[in-house]
Amino acid sequence: SAFVKSEDEEMNEPARSCDPQSPLQPDPDPEEEVSDSSDTEISEDDYHETRVAQSDVKIDEGDANVRRCGSNEKPISCSESGETFKKKWYLKIHMKTHTGEKQHMQVHSVERLFGCSFYNKRFKRQDYLKSHMVVHKREKPFRCDVCGKRFKLKGILKKHMKVHTEEKPFSCDVCGKRFKLKAMLKPHMAVHTDKRPFSCDVCGKRFKLKETLNKHMKFHTEEKPFGCDICGKSFKLKGKLKTHMVVHTEEKPFSCDVCGKRFKLKAALNRHMKFHTEEKPFSCDVCGKRFKLKAMLKPHMAVHTEVKPFSCDVCGKSFKQKGVLKTHMAVHTEERPFGCDVCGKKFKLKNEVKRHMKIHTEV
Repeated sequence: SAFVKSEDEEMNEPARSCDPQSPLQPDPDPEEEVSDSSDTEISEDDYHETRVAQSDVKIDEGDANVRRCGSNEKPISCSESGETFKKKWYLKIHMKTHTGEKQHMQVHSVERLFGCSFYNKRFKRQDYLKSHMVVHKREKPFRCDVCGKRFKLKGILKKHMKVHTEEKPFSCDVCGKRFKLKAMLKPHMAVHTDKRPFSCDVCGKRFKLKETLNKHMKFHTEEKPFGCDICGKSFKLKGKLKTHMVVHTEEKPFSCDVCGKRFKLKAALNRHMKFHTEEKPFSCDVCGKRFKLKAMLKPHMAVHTEVKPFSCDVCGKSFKQKGVLKTHMAVHTEERPFGCDVCGKKFKLKNEVKRHMKIHTEV
């Protein structure tokens, strides 16, 4: 294929005819087909593609011949070398000889000369900064044809498309677990170490991943930006909202292999499974009592204090634990939701049913 000629080749080659009938006329004006790069996003991949495209461009007459042709059009000159060109597109190709190497060498530098005006993030190259700046815009011009999700950058859409395939080309060398994206493998590797380099400035808790720390920090704020469209309950994390949404359905897809009880959430099933074991890993530092779940230890600790923060709105009685208050509220209603399977007698509290069942088992 024909390539753009070097400056030495152009100087040594005799000028060609500019006769309109000449078979070596340039192609139709490329400016009509090639958009201005200033109107498009520039990424590192785009840059390399441009470099490859430049080497494959076929200019039939060469820049030198275009410059020598007589024309009423005003020539365009290069600000670096002073060379003139008839076509703006030819000048743009030529400018790569001045900027290409310079831009590439910047990736080997530790200096980050180009800073974001919104917050303190810096980049080695101006085109990297330009690509970054789109995150501060609301436009998301790139849309996934499968799920409709929109993205600010074409490169992010390209990565996203992998979630719609079954391919998992990136595998963990330690446990063999596979991932669709390399970016997912990297944080996974932290689970195989005991290092927790990221610490919370408020409570001192340490984390293996920065992403986990960022989520944790939201618990130190009162903001709850994620709201349920059905009941209006708000959450600090999007994941918590997603989990909450199952309470508005009757589906219970997770079942216990031991007793058959079904659950809406996998996490609830995991907690339940501990009741089928004799392990009680959580112990009280005061009395030594042990519990199967951490969630059971926390309310137990209240028995070692005189504080009773939970009070009944009807009679004013106070309780140490929220669960005890909830149980107490049943005495203010006539409802008896718990029934005996043997004789049908109804009770207000589940514990009353358990005590009642003894009369059916006594010999």
